[in-house]
Amino acid sequence: MIARRALLALGATGTVGALGALPGRALALPARTLVFPQDHGSHPGLRTEWWYITGQALAEGRSFGFQITFFRSRVDAAQGLRSAFAARQLIFAHAALTDVDGARQLHDQRIARAGFGIAQALEGDCDIGLRGWSLRRQDAPAPGASRYQIRAQADGFALKLDCASTQPVLLQGADGLSRKGPDPGQASYYYSQPQLAVSGSIALGGRTMRVTAGPASRAWMDHEWSEALMAPDAVGWDWIGMNLADGSALTAFQLRRADGSALWAGGSWRRAGEARAQSFEPGRVRFTPQRHWQSPTSGTLYPVQWRVDTPAGSFGVQALLDAQELDSRGSTGAIYWEGLSLLRDAAGREVGRGYLEMTGYAQRLRLG
Repeated sequence: MIARRALLALGATGTVGALGALPGRALALPARTLVFPQDHGSHPGLRTEWWYITGQALAEGRSFGFQITFFRSRVDAAQGLRSAFAARQLIFAHAALTDVDGARQLHDQRIARAGFGIAQALEGDCDIGLRGWSLRRQDAPAPGASRYQIRAQADGFALKLDCASTQPVLLQGADGLSRKGPDPGQASYYYSQPQLAVSGSIALGGRTMRVTAGPASRAWMDHEWSEALMAPDAVGWDWIGMNLADGSALTAFQLRRADGSALWAGGSWRRAGEARAQSFEPGRVRFTPQRHWQSPTSGTLYPVQWRVDTPAGSFGVQALLDAQELDSRGSTGAIYWEGLSLLRDAAGREVGRGYLEMTGYAQRLRLG
């Protein structure tokens, strides 16, 4: 959802002042057919954009969760400046590694203005770089398939991973146009690539471990871009992207008011072997917290276990490690929770794994 990482790149305290005042209302995006590989690339004419890969990996018998996110943010106040040094686009990145067996998470972050060989988000295909970190897409052998190459030498860990398509692109919302609030302008172009096969290596503590191919090494990719802002009375959101063991894929999200009630909700369900996804209506998705964890660092209380009711069924979501809070005040200005989680069916059986993200608990996200 566009509110998610894109607003982390624009919102919360600290960053928005550098970007200047933003308008409080965005024009509705027109419906359009997404075209690939062009739409894998950057769309600098729109304000916010992100490319996001999360996953689980089994490496030499150890279980890991990983995520890497690149944000592109258009700086409106700099668009009319003629200087080559004008910061017309900012590039942010987050990388994290959850060591499930070691019960710890490591996190790193970077930021730079685009240009001068330091940071880039190219048009035409996915080719993003920031101070030595990179995410690049290549065509895979099957028609329309992709292979994403992740390279990130971070503080305390390194990701050298390839994530390859096993399924077609999943268009979120109405053929890739996804509503995020009651105002038609609160929308984004949004697609996912679930069930990516993960290979490569993870380095931790001076040890490089090869990823074992198979169902325990799967990833999820989201790409989203928009002009939209979060609804004025939304303080944050909850989101899941889950790869099921049978090959199905589940997305669900809600934007929350200050009292915890849902302002808007949505998501999708695609069964294994099907090309199109079922899109969820806002009133058909409900998040109910089941258990909370308090961060000893920020003092923030997060729901780390949920019941999520959708038109595709009721599911339980449970963090594999409670302590997966990320402090990104050095780049995007926000403290939030994002981590590897289990998905259970209504009978309590584990049916998949993926990532849960929760924002707006440490502080309200503010824009403008």
